[in-house]
Amino acid sequence: MGRRNKKGRDITGIVIIDKPTGHSSNHILQQVKRLFDANKAGHTGSLDPLASGVLPVCLGEATKISGYLLDADKQYEVTCQLGITTDSGDSDGQIIDELPIPEFDRTSLFGVIKQFIGEQEQVPPMFSALKHQGQPLYKLARQGIEIERKSRRITIYAIEILHTDTSTFTLSVRCSKGTYIRTLVEDISHALGTGGHVVMLKRTSVAGYPLSEAISLETLQKEREEASAEQLDKYLQKPEDALSDWPKITLTESATRSMRYGQAVTVDDVFECANIRLFDDDNVFMGLGEMSPDGVVTAKRLFSNAVSQ
Repeated sequence: MGRRNKKGRDITGIVIIDKPTGHSSNHILQQVKRLFDANKAGHTGSLDPLASGVLPVCLGEATKISGYLLDADKQYEVTCQLGITTDSGDSDGQIIDELPIPEFDRTSLFGVIKQFIGEQEQVPPMFSALKHQGQPLYKLARQGIEIERKSRRITIYAIEILHTDTSTFTLSVRCSKGTYIRTLVEDISHALGTGGHVVMLKRTSVAGYPLSEAISLETLQKEREEASAEQLDKYLQKPEDALSDWPKITLTESATRSMRYGQAVTVDDVFECANIRLFDDDNVFMGLGEMSPDGVVTAKRLFSNAVSQ
C-alpha cells in the first residue's frame, strides 16, 4: 500500500469508467480521484457531456502513459437525427436550420457511408476543446466567434449500420485518434441531401478496453460508502496492459541498472516498432521506451520506482 499524505494515496493503475451522460469528463475524473483517494489522476481524452461510454482514468504513475492512450483507436455507437442542424452538432446545441428529409433505406444509406471509410481530411468543429490563442474553441463558439481551423488527417476503419428509420440512423464507427463523430454525422447527413445532429453517442472501446470491462461511477460510489478506498483497488488495471500492441523488452540486470540512471542500452531483440514497453530483470514494468533500428533503447517515460533516487 502506498504511503498516505494530504494529497492522497500513492496508487498506480487504470480504472475503466462507464461515463454517464450529462457530465463532463473532468467531472468524472475528479470523482474517481476522490473515491480512490488518489494523489494524481488524468483521463485519456474527453467525451462530450452528451456522450457516454468508455473513459479510462489513469491514477498515479499511470498518468505518464495517458498521452499515448490519446493516440489509440476508438469505437463508437452514434444516432443521428436527420432534418435538424444545431450549432454544436448535437442535441445540446441550438437549432440553426431545419431541412426536409429525403426518402432513404439501408442500401442507399450504405452507398453514402462507404464514401467516408478510409483516410481523409476532417475539419474539427468549433464546439471542441481545441484551443486558439489559449482559448478553447467552444468558448469562442458560444460567443458567436468563428475561427478558421486546419483540417486533420484521420482514418475511419469501418462503419456498420445498426438501425435506420425514416428520420434517424444509428451507426457503429471504428476510427483513429482525432476523429470528431459529430462532424462525421453532419457530413453523412449532408451527403444524404439534408442536415443532421447527434442525439446519442456512446464510446464502446478505447485502446482495446471494451465497454463490458467498464465500471459505473454509481457502483464505485456505493462500494466506497460501505468500505475504504483500498477496497476499490480491485478495479485497477495494470498500466503495462494498456499498450499491449507495443513490444515488450525485458532488460538484463546490468541494462536495468543503466536505464535507471538514464543511460541508453543495447538489446538483442530488435523490433520494427520504435515504441516499446520496458521491464526490469525481475519482470517489473518500468515504463515506456524507444528503440532505434540497431537495437539501442532509450527511455521515454519511466515510472518513479524505475528511476534511481
